[in-house]
Amino acid sequence: MSRKVLRISRRDFVKLAASSAIAAGIYSFTRGAPYAARAAGEKLRMWWWGEQEAPGLEKWVKDSVAMFEKETGVTIEVTLQDTATVISEFQTASAAGNAPDIQFLWNGIYHMESVWLGYLEPLNGLISDELLKEADATVLSIYQGKQYRLGWYAASLMWLYNKEMFDKAGLNADEPPTTWEGLLDACDKLKSKGFIPIVAGLKDGFWGEWYMGHALGPNLDSPAEALQLFIGELDWREPKYHEHWTKLEQLWKAGYMNEDMNSIDLYPGMDYFGAGKGAMTAIVIPTLGKQAGMLGAEKVGLMVFPAGGKGKMNNKPIRDLQGLGISSQSQYKEIAAKFLEFLHTPERVQAIWTDSKALPTDASWDGSAIEDPLFREAWKTWVANPDTVPYISNLMPVMFWTDAMFVNSQKIIAGEYNGEQAGENAQAVATKWREQNPDLLEHYQIWAEDLKL
Repeated sequence: MSRKVLRISRRDFVKLAASSAIAAGIYSFTRGAPYAARAAGEKLRMWWWGEQEAPGLEKWVKDSVAMFEKETGVTIEVTLQDTATVISEFQTASAAGNAPDIQFLWNGIYHMESVWLGYLEPLNGLISDELLKEADATVLSIYQGKQYRLGWYAASLMWLYNKEMFDKAGLNADEPPTTWEGLLDACDKLKSKGFIPIVAGLKDGFWGEWYMGHALGPNLDSPAEALQLFIGELDWREPKYHEHWTKLEQLWKAGYMNEDMNSIDLYPGMDYFGAGKGAMTAIVIPTLGKQAGMLGAEKVGLMVFPAGGKGKMNNKPIRDLQGLGISSQSQYKEIAAKFLEFLHTPERVQAIWTDSKALPTDASWDGSAIEDPLFREAWKTWVANPDTVPYISNLMPVMFWTDAMFVNSQKIIAGEYNGEQAGENAQAVATKWREQNPDLLEHYQIWAEDLKL
């Protein structure tokens, strides 16, 4: 999730979720007395998340609110949500008729379930088509032609590699592997020099989600193919669809991963890379600065995970991002929309980068302010690049997350499953989910049509 990359009590979230230059070039917020008079004195509530993965966003949010309040007279009460409850509390508040006006939203199913419950307002008509396109929230935010999130900052997934270790292992530090065979060769050479080829933490389960996104996606032709696995039109027991788990078993049995990965969480496993204890690791863009700062930016290289897939999504960077939406219960939808538009004025977009080093997703932002070569490459390849793919792990039902993805990756590392057994479990869980959730199944079937690329 881009998910997602974080210290999250996901199981707690799952239990709850399962139960249910200002205005330059975009908009003038003081464009006339009627709007100002209508807005003055009104109060909006905004629940948000992001400081946890991109420190500095809290300053940006507070500054943005203060500027908008000064321009319009509208008061906005902001609440930074806990990672474990940012989605579930919105659904709980919505069910009670007490939802905030503006809500932070992860991508895909993390907000689409709220769409299907009627808790989110489509942004079409509230926000200009131009801005909806420019602040692209990805295709996973669209249902039956309506868009429910406005993009905010990038949370794309990528892999890092240690150039110094690559050099010492006789590898080309400027050309990381692009095929599965190339990855295995690199891992073998790194291991022979005493390096741990891949470091990760799987205890809390999140790395398993990331791995599935990186390694299953390349065997697919479109995100719709992943949804077809959940709705029963395709079968997880086919080798094509559980091959990524077979490959995880291959990496583990070859000794290419840290032995304690089932005993440590996502962040500590990632920090092994920054501490120089491993040659490759998976991250999301907002954590790039920390890892580069720990290891030394000159030693860090960026790469697409070389899964060796046979689908149209193979060897393509994963683009994902965080977003904001408007509650269907808000009494001030138009004003909430103006605030979201305000957040995308040139000055506020630039400030996202200035304040937090999070990468804006607006197409109008050209990245010229990025001086750091690592972030420049990340922006060019994983954010501004039109030839990217969505993060398919954003599509899995909650039950699949807890009973299949979470379980499969950990049991493979524990030696209790092989790839074929993981596919059997995935198929059994998907079948059980369909039987227990006929209403959600119908929505998934419609969504699958939306996502055909």
